[in-house]
Amino acid sequence: MCGRYASSRRPEDLAGIFEIEKWEPEETLAPDFNVAPTKEVYAVLDRPVKDAADPNPVRQLRTLKWGLVPSWSKTPEGGARMINARAETVSEKPSYRRAFSSRRCILPADGYYEWVTGVGERDLEVEGKKKRPRKQPYFVTPADGSVFAMAGLYEFWRDRTLPDEHPLAWWVTCTVITTEAETAPLAVAPGEGPRSLFDIHPRMPLMLTPDRWDAWLDPALTEVDDLKSLLAPPPEGLMRAYPVSTSVSNVRNNGPELLKELEGPEEGTLF
Repeated sequence: MCGRYASSRRPEDLAGIFEIEKWEPEETLAPDFNVAPTKEVYAVLDRPVKDAADPNPVRQLRTLKWGLVPSWSKTPEGGARMINARAETVSEKPSYRRAFSSRRCILPADGYYEWVTGVGERDLEVEGKKKRPRKQPYFVTPADGSVFAMAGLYEFWRDRTLPDEHPLAWWVTCTVITTEAETAPLAVAPGEGPRSLFDIHPRMPLMLTPDRWDAWLDPALTEVDDLKSLLAPPPEGLMRAYPVSTSVSNVRNNGPELLKELEGPEEGTLF
């Protein structure tokens, strides 16, 4: 799954990486090293510019709320639970299939966090000696330092309790698509602990390599079979993972120190 990630790149940098043609300076987000559900996040998408004479799609950088609210929802309350969509069923689930057909986006990140329960902690839990095992967070990121381009979907939801001119009348929300985690060895593994992404968690965000960006963002591409081919996992061995401070477990903590690599798991969280 993907329940927390880091996103610190500037809009100018993202514009160069993704060949973005339009972004609004007033929508600039501060670097966020602990992105959590319901927060505003950057999304790259191809869409015609509102009220423009040219109807052709334009590559844009937008800010969306993480946690998808389907257009047919009566309330936005379920958005916080819809932060992830499974690649295996995204074309079928009513909540995602319309967005999968024509409203796809890329959510740029530095990498994502995932938590592993230490063996010792799990044993205590099984014995009934500890109810809430302490988990060790790992940061997963491309080994070459490139952007982590997560496949995503976005949706529009109209709040019918507000007038058209109200700035919050329309919500634009998104979700991260996940897939089965790789079982192959990591490109760079920690000195002790997990040797593959699957050792950390059975799911991972679907990372799109640059050769798939244009097709994924193309709203004219709507054939389900063609789109399903884009859901194939990326080549193996592109990622590294390393332990980070358990401070990231508290969403109130935010700063580059959260990405600092530890020499090994923190005490009490041995893998």
